[in-house]
Amino acid sequence: MLVLLFKRTVIENWKQWEDFLADRLHHAQNAGMNKEAIGDLAFQIGGYFQNNVDPKNEQQRVLSDLWSVADENERHAIANMMVKLIQNNGNH
Repeated sequence: MLVLLFKRTVIENWKQWEDFLADRLHHAQNAGMNKEAIGDLAFQIGGYFQNNVDPKNEQQRVLSDLWSVADENERHAIANMMVKLIQNNGNH
């Protein structure tokens, strides 16, 4: 079971959300998780948010809408793109 611990305010602001994800990505990489494991974790987080969290901003709404129409392979692609976005933004 995936358990996420974060402050509610983290999901209300896109920049704080990116920073939160970058921090988690950094910890996962330091713990030795490989790219595939990180992608799988991102996929689980995406599913968790789709099922349990109402989008708080426009960016999250777009992700939610894309996730809702995507098949499993496309959802994995979205999750991997979010990881790549966080890596490319240099927040970690």
